[in-house]
Amino acid sequence: MKGAVSGKLLPARQAARATWPGRLAGFVAPFLLIWAWNLKHPLLFSLRHVETPLLVGLPLLALLICRPRLPPLPRLMLCLVLLLTLWREVEYRLQRQAVLAAGPVMQAVGSHFIVGYTDFAEVSHLAGQGLIGGIYLGKRNLLGRRLADVAAEIRALQAIRQGAELPPLIVAADQEGGAVSHLSPLLEALPPLATLVGTAYPELQATAYGQRQGLALAALGVTLNFSPVVDLRSTAPGRPDPFSNIPARAISARPQEVIEIAGAYLDGLQAAGIHGTLKHFPGLARIKQDTHLWPARLDATSHQLAADWSPFQALAGRAGCAMMLGHVILERIDAGHAASHSARIVDGLLRGTWGYDGVLLTDDLNMGAVYPRGIGRVAGEALAAGVDLVLVSYDPRQFYRAAYGAGQALESHAISRSTLAASRQRLADMTATTH
Repeated sequence: MKGAVSGKLLPARQAARATWPGRLAGFVAPFLLIWAWNLKHPLLFSLRHVETPLLVGLPLLALLICRPRLPPLPRLMLCLVLLLTLWREVEYRLQRQAVLAAGPVMQAVGSHFIVGYTDFAEVSHLAGQGLIGGIYLGKRNLLGRRLADVAAEIRALQAIRQGAELPPLIVAADQEGGAVSHLSPLLEALPPLATLVGTAYPELQATAYGQRQGLALAALGVTLNFSPVVDLRSTAPGRPDPFSNIPARAISARPQEVIEIAGAYLDGLQAAGIHGTLKHFPGLARIKQDTHLWPARLDATSHQLAADWSPFQALAGRAGCAMMLGHVILERIDAGHAASHSARIVDGLLRGTWGYDGVLLTDDLNMGAVYPRGIGRVAGEALAAGVDLVLVSYDPRQFYRAAYGAGQALESHAISRSTLAASRQRLADMTATTH
């Protein structure tokens, strides 16, 4: 009896062993398909050098080893992973090649991009060919290096620009003080501007703070700092804000305190030869979603947003001050586009109603609020709307997709030449005031 039972169990075990590769492939294949569709996604930046080999190698290995035991559906999905990966890789390479060809169209749109970088040789080529207008310095550019070495690298890039008879690069950084001090500890880490609220002579202290920080930035070669944050501090409890962390970065919940301290800080930066940036219009105080990850919508009237907007309106006229546009959809003005790429907000509200003629730049287009729309599409819409600078910082190689899309928009006349010409003039005016 025992032998009979064992005899029955043996084929069952063999059948289980025969089917488990198919079950595993059926479980893994959908995830590989999603990965292949999102090839070179910013969130997968750390896997950039291995993702294509993995997405080609794993399906091939499974098909070769397990083919006789693979059910039809997992086999089909693995084949689709292979084809999709190869298509997305070829698409990316063709777009990159088109940008690097440095034709007049790519130079025209490329000069409106600020890009992060991990490869000095790559960014040197982009700078020398007039394919970018600026660079963004982040933690990875400073990690384990001396200030003198980084400063020399920036001078070398500016020398390349001069040799090519191109305007100086805008060198941008995100050194707010407090939680966002991306150039520290190489540069001195200062407390957040919010610590000046309620102190004696806060405006004098803010001016001194700005000048102190600005001189350190200027010694490195930075010309544009993404600060101050003039979003009002949110008083809503339990706000899901893991990356933006506006409550820790905002100066105050009271508009007048924000205006006084941020304005004095900007004066200090300007005295050191550094341009500041008001961020993040239309304000993140009321936003429940974190735009690093998700789209965000704000359903409020201009009257209801008057307090949120008052620091932007009061400080927008400061000499050499830029404004950063956040990836927030204002439902009452443009329900289909975030502020960062909305013609109704850029050309209608800011340039039109407010009469603002300073430099406008987007928040990073790698962010989840806009990236799924297509980074090239969003870049083209931003420039068409009248935005002056498009930021691609976290994942620098997304620049090729973004610039290619913007180039396509220019060729199709979605971006007008007159809009780009006006933008170039604003950038020239800003650059001319840099010490």
